[in-house]
Amino acid sequence: MDTTILIATSNEGKVREIENAFDGLPVCLVPLSQLSKVLPEAGEIEEPVEDGTTFLENARIKAHYYMEKTGIAALADDSGLSVEVLDGAPGVYSARYAGVHGDDAANNAKLIAEIRAHDTENAAAAYHCALVLALPDGRELAAEGACTGFIRPAARGTGGFGYDPYFYRTDGRTMAELSREEKHAISHRGAALQIMKERLRVLLSTK
Repeated sequence: MDTTILIATSNEGKVREIENAFDGLPVCLVPLSQLSKVLPEAGEIEEPVEDGTTFLENARIKAHYYMEKTGIAALADDSGLSVEVLDGAPGVYSARYAGVHGDDAANNAKLIAEIRAHDTENAAAAYHCALVLALPDGRELAAEGACTGFIRPAARGTGGFGYDPYFYRTDGRTMAELSREEKHAISHRGAALQIMKERLRVLLSTK
């Protein structure tokens, strides 16, 4: 396979985590924001419609969409939070829970309000991540990971993104209080990326 991989996300936090995870692999990672520098003829690419019912379905939709648009291997992530007392919400709508995609403050405010409406301030929750790498030759690699914890109304920490300041681990720290290395070691995306890295390593060794 060609060693160029498009990171099919505009989320800079996810880009950094993917770049760190794949460090050491003989691949050239190109964030979506830098696509025009390596493929000027691609022009402006509209975002795909994510109408899957699971994280894996949405990751697959995005990976194949960008691969087909660019002709480059594309790695897509779909991830989010599920809260037990909210019957799994926000789920696949995590990034746009409050109505505007990527509005972390609004999403968190809605999440805490809905949890409090269920008369709890310590809600069991889990982060989920699905990764799909779509290759131009039709092959596909997929990986999934999860991380469990609790959502509490007191935000702590300045690291991470999304719901991280409200997502507490069993050690009492939030995901936003962990170092980059600590987060990668235990997070949903870290787990999925580790699986993907090993599968990609095998693929590269047999090319």
